[in-house]
Amino acid sequence: MPRAKRRGSCGCCTVEALISVDERGQMVLPKEVRERLGLRGGDKLALATIERDGAVCCLVLTKAAALAAAVRSALGPVADGLLADASP
Repeated sequence: MPRAKRRGSCGCCTVEALISVDERGQMVLPKEVRERLGLRGGDKLALATIERDGAVCCLVLTKAAALAAAVRSALGPVADGLLADASP
């Protein structure tokens, strides 16, 4: 179904799935979502939060490689040094 017509869409974002958190705090991303994102075992995700009125209202997951590429693009050579220092 086209992205604009998916159930749960408000124009800026789409509810992809409802997922449960188990007693250990773990979640499973649905296979369809993993496939659409090209996620594979071992991939790293960056977790960002959005706050409203002092409380977290949204969680945002981004592929770490895509985030690093965006930072490099925005900051240029300065980012390369920073990201190299942060690598394990």
